[in-house]
Amino acid sequence: MNIEIPKFHETFNPILEILSNGETIHTREMQKLVIEKYFSNLTEEQLSEKTKSGENLINNRIAWGKSYLKKGGYIFYPERGHVKITEKGLKQKSDLSLKNVVEDSGIVNFYSEENQKDNNGKTEIKEITTSSPQDLIDKGFSQIESEVKNDLLDKLKTIDPYYFEKVILILLKKMGYGEFIETSKSGDGGIDGIINEDKLGLDKIYIQAKRFSENKVREKDIRNFIGAMSGDTNKGVFVTTSLFDNGAIEKAKNAHHKIILLDGNKLVDLMHEFNVGVQIKATYEVKQLDEDFFEEQ
Repeated sequence: MNIEIPKFHETFNPILEILSNGETIHTREMQKLVIEKYFSNLTEEQLSEKTKSGENLINNRIAWGKSYLKKGGYIFYPERGHVKITEKGLKQKSDLSLKNVVEDSGIVNFYSEENQKDNNGKTEIKEITTSSPQDLIDKGFSQIESEVKNDLLDKLKTIDPYYFEKVILILLKKMGYGEFIETSKSGDGGIDGIINEDKLGLDKIYIQAKRFSENKVREKDIRNFIGAMSGDTNKGVFVTTSLFDNGAIEKAKNAHHKIILLDGNKLVDLMHEFNVGVQIKATYEVKQLDEDFFEEQ
């Protein structure tokens, strides 16, 4: 069974349990103990997963759980960087729900999807999102990123084939693979460009770029590419806007040459990462309390 990284509200009870001895503990130590006792079954990959801003995801969710417990009066910060349980937290015997904490925290209007007043004028919570604010930010960024990549792939499928070849060479240069040489547009023998890994051109990478709308790259295409390398190099990159069929993948895998295959999805991932064909539209700042500023109080 696949275990998922806990949502921020699923850390409430683990945090309270770790703090139940009433001791003051550093936040980092608390996070470590929560993970070791309650989430040790997560994979190394899950434990290393990052938010869009580069923070460790599991620690970020524990931090949001800690923040909401503080707002609800279940824990407090006795000194900088440390956390301790309150009397209210010690009295919490049953499983603490997100709804309980949100109602106690005074941020109902901010954090509920749809609120309405009952007959007594009290706010009734209809639905509360189980995503932390950071999760909501990451989800929004992921949706935008996905749309941009889809638009980018659609654009690549319609541009001039020769310009597509140049786009690939520009991308590889931005990735740090050295200066490129565009080959002649006639009689190039299946080679669309050459990357010189060193200034003398002793180590070369041959490039083949196929701008397909629907057709998959087949085994024959890889075989022709290998033949065009003519013993000049044993390194090649084959790029397409579509996909590689199983025969092409096996041919590249079993070749004596080192052949890297980049399909349309991998291509736009790299273009997005290295800012080729895309531009930054807006930059947003996320600010947090500066504890050092208040340290000398």
